[in-house]
Amino acid sequence: MQAVSGSVFPRCWKMILLPALLLILWGEPGLCLEEDRGLVFDGHIRRFAVANDTVYVATEEKLYQLSHDLTPVQNLTLRGIFKDGSRQALFYRVSEGAEWNGTLSINILLPFVENHTLISCGVSDYECGYCEILDLKNISNRIYSENVRVGPTKRSSASVAFLVRLKKSLAHTYILSATQNYDGTNYQTLNLHNTNNDQIGEIFAVIDYQSTPKIVCTGNVEFVDGFQISSTIYLLSNLPSGPKNTVRLSWLEAKEKKSDTFKSLRTVTLSVSDGGSSRLLSSSLIPGGSLWSGVFTVDGGQTNTELLVFDIGPDFTGGTETDFCPLATSKTLKPKAVLFRQKHMSSVLAVRQRGWMVFFIGTGDGQLIKLAVDKNYHTTCPKVLYRADDDRQMFPQILLDQVDRRHVYVAFRDQMKLVPVSKCSTYTTVQQCWSAQDPHCVWCGSKQSCTFEDDCKDSDWVSIPDHFQQKMVSYQLVKNSTGPIKLNIQTHLTVSQVPSNFTCHISGPSTEFCGTNWPPPQFPQCTCILTNGTIPAQGLHVTVRIRLGTVNLAEKLKLTSCPDIGGSPSSVLCQQCVKSGCSWSNNGCSWANEGVMNDSVCQTMESGMNFSRPEITSISPSVVSFYGRNHAVLSGHNLSDVTRVKIQMDATCSPQESPVWNNTDGSCHGNSQITYQSSPSCTKLEPSSTWSSGKRIITLTGSHLEFVEGIIHSHTPQEVTDPRNSSSQTLTYDTPAAGNSGGSFTSSVSLKVANETLVCSTSFTYYPDPEFISFTSIRMGDNVRITLKKKADKLELTLADVSVWGLQEEKQFPCIMREKGTSTETEFFVCEIQSAPDLEFQHLLIKYGDQRVTLGPSSLLHQVLLILRILLIPCASVALVIICRWLKKLTAETTNL
Repeated sequence: MQAVSGSVFPRCWKMILLPALLLILWGEPGLCLEEDRGLVFDGHIRRFAVANDTVYVATEEKLYQLSHDLTPVQNLTLRGIFKDGSRQALFYRVSEGAEWNGTLSINILLPFVENHTLISCGVSDYECGYCEILDLKNISNRIYSENVRVGPTKRSSASVAFLVRLKKSLAHTYILSATQNYDGTNYQTLNLHNTNNDQIGEIFAVIDYQSTPKIVCTGNVEFVDGFQISSTIYLLSNLPSGPKNTVRLSWLEAKEKKSDTFKSLRTVTLSVSDGGSSRLLSSSLIPGGSLWSGVFTVDGGQTNTELLVFDIGPDFTGGTETDFCPLATSKTLKPKAVLFRQKHMSSVLAVRQRGWMVFFIGTGDGQLIKLAVDKNYHTTCPKVLYRADDDRQMFPQILLDQVDRRHVYVAFRDQMKLVPVSKCSTYTTVQQCWSAQDPHCVWCGSKQSCTFEDDCKDSDWVSIPDHFQQKMVSYQLVKNSTGPIKLNIQTHLTVSQVPSNFTCHISGPSTEFCGTNWPPPQFPQCTCILTNGTIPAQGLHVTVRIRLGTVNLAEKLKLTSCPDIGGSPSSVLCQQCVKSGCSWSNNGCSWANEGVMNDSVCQTMESGMNFSRPEITSISPSVVSFYGRNHAVLSGHNLSDVTRVKIQMDATCSPQESPVWNNTDGSCHGNSQITYQSSPSCTKLEPSSTWSSGKRIITLTGSHLEFVEGIIHSHTPQEVTDPRNSSSQTLTYDTPAAGNSGGSFTSSVSLKVANETLVCSTSFTYYPDPEFISFTSIRMGDNVRITLKKKADKLELTLADVSVWGLQEEKQFPCIMREKGTSTETEFFVCEIQSAPDLEFQHLLIKYGDQRVTLGPSSLLHQVLLILRILLIPCASVALVIICRWLKKLTAETTNL
């Protein structure tokens, strides 16, 4: 390619090609590959992209090329010389060691895979645009570069850019940039930039057949995402409208000309929160159709977030729109389903796995959550795939590894992680593998293990069906008025291939449990006609053994006579009836009808029940860490008979039971919400030392410290110290004693959270107790000023660590701490007793931690020197002579007595 002239909008001067780009080989201290397949960069991540087996990451000062497993390949430093004095500054790449005066901030990073190039565009410190076309396999090979604006002029801008194809041929591929307009210029909101010399105009130009197609925005707009499906281009954006924000979906129909493409603009408002303010935070197209998913805030802030699914099939009816940001639009689009509600969701990626939609959801407090959804929008239990050590917010973008599709790339500030999409190998039985409800996992017959489907190509396997099911094997007890009892077995499985040797053996208490005239099994069902026409009152224990190729399944069932399931009609009785393979109707349990399922009938019963339901009004604490909490308090009504509390994350998850320790009457069947957040972390201890006897007040700094239930020191692992008080970022506690440990030593600090122990990253040192030597006092009007002398040490005692009282007979007079001084071998603490009695204080009571020390007065000479120090007499030498003569005279008089 070569540069050509003829730009139709203001741009920076053409680049003067200088020596080769600065290529930095790997090995720099700021970049390291972590054991958990993560990479730490030397700056914050701005953009990243994936193409085939390569990952590209743009930080604040560098552009990195990585292999798909995040192994470093090479990087470029985004530095240069910017000739200021004009917005049309000229950018030069400089060689290593050369002086430079600015950096380039990349806003656009687009792998053009079919063209074997990487398009990189950004803005300099002087808001000058600059673009490069690099070799996709070797970013040090620059194919073309130009000082040209593509995208925003600001370093941080709500803009998107992606490749679109206006016709099927490769030559008709363009960059669609959608830019938020900050500076009020006439630069249009939507642009279609050239990507090669075969198009009209030069590379990166926006002209089209001697004209400049325009779509502008008369208001402010925040672009979130954009993509193309077939011949339709989609744009998602947030648009402020008065005090509220609305989310807009826009369609463009790909035409041969840029101008015709822009003329096809149509817009619709996404109906999210019943007319309230909502914002789109992250977006992902669901492969294989026109379904699209988005993470929205629904409270006007960033806290309450929802994952919604829309059918965004285009609607090109109506008139042409030339303004991208109309204040109002007559068309609205409602969601197909609300899939998930979770606080602080910030990103989403949707993939397809067989008949399932699988969502990977990032949160603002460092979680990566996996959620599987069937074709009926029924969700399985969400699973946390990864948790960051602290509250690092996840980048709004999650990308799939295109090599094996078994990992996703997530970014946190200066880190990138490669996280497996599933943990199949952790499930050790076929029942566990199925119960995980993970579409990525199959039970492999030849390996007898839970694996990815691609790892079981030469064997038969079983997995969950394409629609949600709670049981791998279900059954019905069918009987009409004259016929026998029929046991129908139904398997809920997806198999690699329909097995020709599907077998189903049902065994009961006798060898002739099933009659001889029952039909042969046919996947996925089998039937048994009971030879005995009745089921005893105590029930029948039955074992069902199923073979599908090399996969063997076994289920134990307990059959109960349906009419014998009796009692007062209740939701519990209804559920017992349905779980027993029977049918609930007319407030009673009866034999099931052939092929008729009524599992949902019990869900409609509770509203008609007349009993004092427990009601929960609050739970404390209502926010806990991932590790939970050992004790919580429920408040409400009708709680006196509650013996268990069930906690579940989602309606489809199996709830976990917690015992009730005690309850009081004034006393809840109800529900309340508990929020799970990141684990506590500690980064600093002040002070970082304590005395051997302990009880020094320590302030611990970190995050989510309100979840900490206790502090443990390594030298006393069995002793758990309760926090004095705590907030999200600070916690105070008293140190334990050193015990039998002598001298100085280091003790590590850990946080107790529920049943987990989290180690702090900072060290802590024990020293011997402080040694107080003497004190002197001097009256100053109605007050007495006391100076307390202490031997110098490494404890760095503060005024808050020491409390002092003056003692006079049996009375104690508090001494208010004023200042601290130090010398080579001693430390001084000065305090003041206010409105002190006329008599002299002969002793002091000193308290630090829970230690109390009584100290007598110092010698007469010490008192005199202290008087000199406090009075600060300007002529110190003269004063000292006078005092010494006075002392000599006083000594002589004392001797003559």
